[in-house]
Amino acid sequence: MSYVLAAITQFTDGKKEVHIKARGRAISRAVDVAEIVRNRFVQDVKVKNIEIGTEERELEDGSKVNVSTIDIVLSK
Repeated sequence: MSYVLAAITQFTDGKKEVHIKARGRAISRAVDVAEIVRNRFVQDVKVKNIEIGTEERELEDGSKVNVSTIDIVLSK
């Protein structure tokens, strides 16, 4: 709920766009935050853009792993 509150605060402070970014397992939480903000709290917010991608991360043992990313842009 704190991410939802942070997004709502940005809009009430006069921001026209809010970016919600997440990686890996947190992607579903970012989608939930965007939908809750859009459907329950700020009615005139639209999804302006969604970007998905993959980052290559290096682990401590030197191996590399791919991590999915998402950037959701909400706009008033």
